[in-house]
Amino acid sequence: MRILLSNDDGVYAKGIMVLHQALTSIAEVTTVGPDRNCSGASNSLTLLNPLRTQRLDNGFIAVNGTPTDCVHLAISQLCTEAPDLVVAGINHGANMGDDVLYSGTVAAATEGRHLGLPAIAVSLAGHTDEHFETAAYVTLQVIKKLKSHPLPADQILNINVPAIPIDELKGIQVTRLGRRHKAETMTSTTDPWGRSIYWYGSLGPELDGGEGTDFYAVANGYASITPLQIDMTAYRSIEPLRDWLAGIEL
Repeated sequence: MRILLSNDDGVYAKGIMVLHQALTSIAEVTTVGPDRNCSGASNSLTLLNPLRTQRLDNGFIAVNGTPTDCVHLAISQLCTEAPDLVVAGINHGANMGDDVLYSGTVAAATEGRHLGLPAIAVSLAGHTDEHFETAAYVTLQVIKKLKSHPLPADQILNINVPAIPIDELKGIQVTRLGRRHKAETMTSTTDPWGRSIYWYGSLGPELDGGEGTDFYAVANGYASITPLQIDMTAYRSIEPLRDWLAGIEL
């Protein structure tokens, strides 16, 4: 089995190193990631500048682009043989609820799916350097299952794992995305030269974090797996929208 591994925290992040080591026990792994932290990059592409690569001493390939760039470039140019699976992570921090819209980790997996490959995104719901091995363990179990039960062609799996020891993990729950309240407003301050600078506020609290959501599963000691579909069409709105537009003449 051949796996393409990427992330959005960059090739020097602990999460991708831990996951690479775990995946090499079951597959041939090619690791291609951004040369710096690209958290929040979503599905952005680098279109106005050339992409450059650098092979590191550990064999990882650093790219001066986004997570989406890394996956696209790896599949189209860098991999000597096409991978069987794209894995993104382990992200340092959760990617749950509305956050998946901004996540470079989820975007890397999405790009793999766009290019015709099954893909999963993996995140550790914590902000310390502990327990990445728990997320890596869950990832291995999911990949082993994928060998006999492939993903639907229009979906990726979004995995979030609580930052706890493996023996404290209660299991896995299949979940839906929760929702947050809107984030706090941006804050304004000045740099040492008196020029205005701005920072995003903190994430909003959970608006919909009840049973069945990814928020609930992780908060209660379970790994959350949410199937995400690529087609964003609101099918239930097609007919009502036709009716709504019926009176417009052009």
